[in-house]
Amino acid sequence: MRALIAMSGGVDSSVAAYVLQQQGFDCAGSTMQLCDEALLNAPCQEPSEDAKKVADRLGIPFFTMPREADFRHLVVEPFIRCYEEGGTPNPCVYCNKQLKFGLFLEEALAQGFDCIATGHYARITQDPDT
Repeated sequence: MRALIAMSGGVDSSVAAYVLQQQGFDCAGSTMQLCDEALLNAPCQEPSEDAKKVADRLGIPFFTMPREADFRHLVVEPFIRCYEEGGTPNPCVYCNKQLKFGLFLEEALAQGFDCIATGHYARITQDPDT
């Protein structure tokens, strides 16, 4: 089974990639490029070099998905509209629904992956012996 891991370079997504690889999944990692230089009127940072380093260490392919325009249209603009209307916007709600579990999943399926994974909803438990 092929899994595309949404990798930020942080511990949670790195461990998710490692665990799935150990469970026998054929994994690849990807980061969405969300920064829009035109919107910021400033240069953007490159996608997470840490994520690429982790993918290299695990021996899995890694690529970046350019999603700047989608991020602006699906997350930033609704955030601004909500704020202007006196609401309290939550950009994570927009991003999770529209990008992470929307476009990211669609791209993964289009590339022949069976599923996606993130480290965002990791269950953290304490070992009572340690």
